[in-house]
Amino acid sequence: MSQAQNDLSYFSLRLQELLNTSFPEKATDQKFIEQRSALAASAYEDAFRSGFSIPECNEIANKALFESLHFSKFDAVFQVVCNEFDSQMADEDLRPFAIKMLSVCAPVFTGYELTDDFAYSYEYDQLYTELTGTIAIWIEHHGL
Repeated sequence: MSQAQNDLSYFSLRLQELLNTSFPEKATDQKFIEQRSALAASAYEDAFRSGFSIPECNEIANKALFESLHFSKFDAVFQVVCNEFDSQMADEDLRPFAIKMLSVCAPVFTGYELTDDFAYSYEYDQLYTELTGTIAIWIEHHGL
């Protein structure tokens, strides 16, 4: 296996781990994973050839690999489910329920500009409240 293939595999695995954890809606998008991994490997190689240090090369590659993947809609929904509805279901049901609620809550996210640092903004509290209400209404109409 060539160094380029090793790098690509490394970046693919790192990206896949993040997607499985925080972006389940993208976790099976092989084209996205391949494109991002190739972009990160190329960015790393270009930085290395330009004389950057290994830590700097890693930082440059990570920017390419994780671009626009800092705020997770799923993580926001999962946090609401865990904090507000955990007493209504078993722990092992929280994540599957949050995955189900991601599509239910999708319209709520359209009212917000979801930047990388959105989770640290005042608007996040508003989003949290709206997500809680949306999930509560869904449970009221559909049950668990």
